[in-house]
Amino acid sequence: MKIIAVIPARYASTRFPAKLMQDLGGKTVILRTYEAAIATQLFDDVFVVTDSDLIFENIVSNGGKALMSKKEHESGSDRIAEAVEFMDVDIVINVQGDEPFINATPLKQIIEAFKQDSDKKIDLASLMFEIKEEEEITNPNNVKVIVDQQGFALYFSRSVIPYPREKNVGVRYMKHVGIYAFRKEALMDFYRLPMLSLEASEKLEQLRYLEYGKRIKMIETIHGSIGIDTLEDLEKARQLLK
Repeated sequence: MKIIAVIPARYASTRFPAKLMQDLGGKTVILRTYEAAIATQLFDDVFVVTDSDLIFENIVSNGGKALMSKKEHESGSDRIAEAVEFMDVDIVINVQGDEPFINATPLKQIIEAFKQDSDKKIDLASLMFEIKEEEEITNPNNVKVIVDQQGFALYFSRSVIPYPREKNVGVRYMKHVGIYAFRKEALMDFYRLPMLSLEASEKLEQLRYLEYGKRIKMIETIHGSIGIDTLEDLEKARQLLK
């Protein structure tokens, strides 16, 4: 089973333009993320896929592997699919470019899920962890997920799901961690299928998979991600690095 990591890296960002090229302890955010992915030693190869000459040069000039992609992709999955379409790989893991503090443990869990999936019931795998603070639960920047009894995703939303009409019934609120692992076939299906209304409404690409009947295995982890979506997040990351 050949497993690669691909880091989609778009230069323009709605909330924090050029965030991937911001300085984080003497290196850019995207270079930190690339090096962290390499350091896990879990992948047969690691690539950054970008629409930006600046990001491309930053990775390549530091000895990394980068690929240029089209600028007009709607999602990270589309950008990755274009890059791997003609690669001989089995599992593609999407590592978010704005999450430079990669923890190897949950990635191992994702990879193991595919290795144990002899019947190929899993099209994608991703991560989630429990959140308990109301501010975290209601924050639309935190994508929530609900799953069935086998741990397959039923729905993702920026809204509070499930809605707490009844209190004290044992509901747990799970935050989606934006690391995906795809069977290559599922990723290429996504690439060729048009966006539907749920994805367009929530601006969550994982909903396209659900709308077309793909099965997303969610794996619970205690390792939350540290993403950089705002200037405040960047300052926190700098302090953490120190």
